[in-house]
Amino acid sequence: MISSILKEETKQEHDKTEETLQSKKIFDRSYTLDDYEKLLIHNYFLISKYEPQVNKLLSSYPGLKLDVRTKINAIARDLSDLGVGINSDNSAANDLNNEAEAFGALYVMEGSTLGGNVIVKQLRKNPAFENITFNYFGIYGEKTGLLWQEFKAFLDEKINEKDYESCISGARKAYQILA
Repeated sequence: MISSILKEETKQEHDKTEETLQSKKIFDRSYTLDDYEKLLIHNYFLISKYEPQVNKLLSSYPGLKLDVRTKINAIARDLSDLGVGINSDNSAANDLNNEAEAFGALYVMEGSTLGGNVIVKQLRKNPAFENITFNYFGIYGEKTGLLWQEFKAFLDEKINEKDYESCISGARKAYQILA
């Protein structure tokens, strides 16, 4: 199943992203607002670059619930609340070439949301974040696990073995923005 293959094939990129964005600090409460801003900025570039492409390439799949999965406004609101301006569009990122790559990029974006659930729980324990709203990382609330499982099932159903490499390529493109 492609969801398991994606996890395995992009483990190195995932681990590099966690290292670059200092994820371990989230759990020992040494994470700062500056660290969080950096995390949001990287995710903003991911979402702003690939969400429109994913929506265009995968619009023929209503079962994906792309309208529910849109995150650009939530992350823009979080950055605005923190007084962070964005003045670059990360145009160096590669475009998505087909549906399979779009599914791979969406896998990373949805995985970020799944991980965001853990991030929110940990940061709420950190006094430096007591007045922070988590519109982006908390976007799905209690539905996070359900939406992730629905996405993985949809992905596994729609991606055929002949498209595995393209799907992995799309995920790697997305991770390049985060790392």
